[in-house]
Amino acid sequence: MLTLILRRLGTSILTILLASFFVFFAVQALPGDVAQQILGQNATPEALAQTRERLGLDTPVWIRYWEWLLGAVQGDFGVSLVSGEPVGPTLLLHFRNTLLIAIPAVLISVTLSLLLGVVAGLMRDKWADHSISVLSLIAMSIPEFMVAALLVLAFAIGIPVFPAVALDGPSASIPDLIPNIWLPVVVLSLAMAAYIIRMTRTSTIDVMASEFVTTAKLKGLSRKRIVFRHALPTALLPTLNVVAIDIAWLLGGVVVVENVFNYPGMGALMLDAVFNRDLPTIQAIAVLSALIYVICNLAADLAAMALDPRQRGRGQRARKKPAEDAPTQGAPA
Repeated sequence: MLTLILRRLGTSILTILLASFFVFFAVQALPGDVAQQILGQNATPEALAQTRERLGLDTPVWIRYWEWLLGAVQGDFGVSLVSGEPVGPTLLLHFRNTLLIAIPAVLISVTLSLLLGVVAGLMRDKWADHSISVLSLIAMSIPEFMVAALLVLAFAIGIPVFPAVALDGPSASIPDLIPNIWLPVVVLSLAMAAYIIRMTRTSTIDVMASEFVTTAKLKGLSRKRIVFRHALPTALLPTLNVVAIDIAWLLGGVVVVENVFNYPGMGALMLDAVFNRDLPTIQAIAVLSALIYVICNLAADLAAMALDPRQRGRGQRARKKPAEDAPTQGAPA
């Protein structure tokens, strides 16, 4: 098992490096002159040349990538072309704001969807299964921006319980942002839960129909022990990847939802950076999003290894095999 973990870690590091490579060169290949964009159309050739030299645009792209990578490892993603401020602190500030809506959304959606998915799978073709399946299909079919608009109409305009949009900036304190997170949390929780419910239901049905569950029933084990001790850990394995992708999707910034509620998170920062062609900010967000996806998938793989007895058994067999192959001490040659 240790070999598999080290292999996953190596693959993850390589994936992050390749992602940073492609992101950097893709951004550098975009049409337009960065110096011209900063100084405007009326800039003199001398001013353009000085700006290119200051930004390092006159050096080969390989050298620029290496310098940028060394800085990114230390948290230095360069300077914003719009504000003139370092990208790193701005990125961390918006990432903190995204965490405020991502953490409650993950806790609510994962807990609710696993519970409902398992209930639907165990009560297949009964009224509970049909009700949960219909509700999850409805949640999957309605776009997020429409759910957000309906919630604003209902709970911000009709019954003014929550604010319709966030009026605070990215640097607002956490207590000031708390009232603004609940409507986005509900929208994101519904979007995540719908897919996880469907996956959990399907996985639970498949596991309950498998041979080892049938064998456990023939041995006389109680249904409670079969479900919680044997079936559920196996049924959760396919769901882990879906949960990991959803978490990475949230932490990478949900552009549509954050734009509807004017919430100052990663999605809003990405939208502003693309609109203003702020290349260093775009590079930093893209690399951070890739890093989040890799970490979430790595965590899902490690959790699957811990839950899957076949993975644990593979590691134990790998340790036993050298001992079995070694000659017994004192045996005749």
